[in-house]
Formats: sequence, structure tokens, C-alpha cells
Amino acid sequence: MSLGKPIVLKVDPDRPLPRVVSLVASLLGRGELIIYPTETVYGLGCDPYNPDAVEKVYMVKKRGRKPLPLIADSLETVVSVAELPPLGERLARIFWPGPLTLILPLKDQRLKHVTAGLDKVGLRVSSLRLARSLAERIGGLIVATSANLSGGPNPLSVEDAISQVGYGVRLALDGGPARSTVPSTVVDLSGDEPRVLRWGAVGPEVLNRFLRR
Repeated sequence: MSLGKPIVLKVDPDRPLPRVVSLVASLLGRGELIIYPTETVYGLGCDPYNPDAVEKVYMVKKRGRKPLPLIADSLETVVSVAELPPLGERLARIFWPGPLTLILPLKDQRLKHVTAGLDKVGLRVSSLRLARSLAERIGGLIVATSANLSGGPNPLSVEDAISQVGYGVRLALDGGPARSTVPSTVVDLSGDEPRVLRWGAVGPEVLNRFLRR
């Protein structure tokens, strides 16, 4: 599905121009993929409610059917699509907006193709206005998997991302160097006890204090 190199557009992730958000949202609404900055590494984004777009993400990343994380525009959106237990609400109040992904029981069954059929979904609210604004414009959520090939290095710049997944992307948003060298920390709250599935931008010295019930 080669498209050639994507168009690169410079953006201010903290103060995106409304016309830029509108342009990108229109592409996402048509099922296109984008590269965009998040509060961690560069992300590969699409409309999570569009099964064809989600399928493109798997193809571009050369990734098997594994769940794709999502960025939400707000805590209100999170609780509309997933169940937020008391510990999840506590962590959300402390770390969101920010680089902590919570795995939560799924309520919105329209997202099953994003969760690889599982009854749980990974969500976070980004600290970057650009990511939240894009999510808001396309229904409250945007796919936020890292913009790299499966198993590839973390994309710390738009050039890193384009070199790995740019062939399948229509537009790449250049927001400068990545805000973090590692992706978000992932905590699974879908079971009886919290489990840290991946350490990332929120380290154990901070997070473990709040995981104690």
C-alpha cells in the first residue's frame, strides 16, 4: 500500500492552529493514517472506529493482532467507553493528562477491532493539546500506537517515524524532538490486582506509591 513519502507539516503540539486540526481531522475521517507527536514518542494515528483504518495500522507496522492503545480527549470520554475502577480514577486524577496508559474493562463494543477482540482497552489522556484536539474532532479517541515497525526502535523524531512507517501514511506532523525517549507506562486494571505491563515515562519510584491500595 505504498503511498510514497508523506507530506510533512510543522506544528506546535501545545498550541496547534485550528485550521491544522481541521485538516488533519478531515484526513482521519476519511480513513487515512497520520504520524503525530504525543507526550512520549511519535505516534501512528487513525480513527479507532474505522475498521479499515485500523487494519492499515496493523499492515504498516507489520504487527500481528495485538491491542492498540488509544488517546482520549478527556476523562469523560474514557468513562464512556470503559469501566474506571476506584484505583483507576485515582491514577487518572494524579497522572492525566500524561504518559500513563490504563488497561480498563471495555464498555464500547465498537472498539473490539482495536482491542484484538479482548474485553479490555488501553487508554490515556495526553498532555499535548494537539493529540487531545485530534481525538476530540473525530469522536473523542485516536489510535496512539508508536510510529515504528513492530519491534523497531522508538521514534524520537518525525524523521525516525517516517523512516519506519512513512510509506503507508498520508501526513506526518512534525512537532520537534519527542518529549520522551520511552513510551507510556502501562498498568492493567482489568483484573483483581493492578499489574504493570510496561515501564515507561512514569517510573516505579513514582507510580508504586500510588498503586498501593
